[in-house]
Amino acid sequence: MTGSCEICGRWRELERHHIFGASNRKRSEHYGYVVNLCHDCHNEPPNGVHHNAARMLELHQKYQRVFEQTHTREQFMQEFGKNYLDD
Repeated sequence: MTGSCEICGRWRELERHHIFGASNRKRSEHYGYVVNLCHDCHNEPPNGVHHNAARMLELHQKYQRVFEQTHTREQFMQEFGKNYLDD
C-alpha cells in the first residue's frame, strides 16, 4: 500500500506496524493500535522503530494514553502487561 508515513509524513510504500507486538499483536489489532510506516521508519537502523527504543517508547506511550481515555491504567496493564507512562 502507498500512502503517507505516520512518523515522517513521506509519501511511500507503507508497512503495517503493530504498536504492541509479540504476544500483544492480537490485542493491538483488536484495539486498532496499528500504524502505517515507511520502511525506513519501520525497520531500518538507526531510526526505525524496531531499532530505536526511544521512538518505540513514544508510540507505546501515545497509544497507552489513547487507551486510558476510555479505560483505567490497571485495565491497560491487564491487557498489555506493562505501564509505559511515568506520570
